[in-house]
Amino acid sequence: MDRLQLFLLELGKGFSFVARQKRISDGEEDYFIDLVFYNYFLKCFVLIDLKTGKLTPQDVGQMDFYVRLYTDKFKLPEDNPPIGIILCSGKNKTVARYSALADNKALFASEYVLYLPSEEELASEVEAAALHHGLQEEVG
Repeated sequence: MDRLQLFLLELGKGFSFVARQKRISDGEEDYFIDLVFYNYFLKCFVLIDLKTGKLTPQDVGQMDFYVRLYTDKFKLPEDNPPIGIILCSGKNKTVARYSALADNKALFASEYVLYLPSEEELASEVEAAALHHGLQEEVG
């Protein structure tokens, strides 16, 4: 529960845990969404699919399917449409450009790392981000 609380705090304000391995059915087959949250500020469900590999077109299609089915089965009239997030170990730019991610504002893919970066790697990333955002102060 402590880890879940920390994860929710990292997501931001207004998130409430709904389910892990949430079963949804189309009447013929069952499907399982890795994590489901509800955000009270956005007034929508947030579906998260965890992938251990690089992003594939199949992953995007699967999440698009989940979002559409979840909308049909669980969205209340006062809710906004669900948001689908795919967390993967590598993001393929071609897949992101030519799949439903390109034109569907409710689908997102993001990379995660399986290890903590070294102090040098972290400092380098912070400096690069500071330069990218036009910050004048030296990071150190």
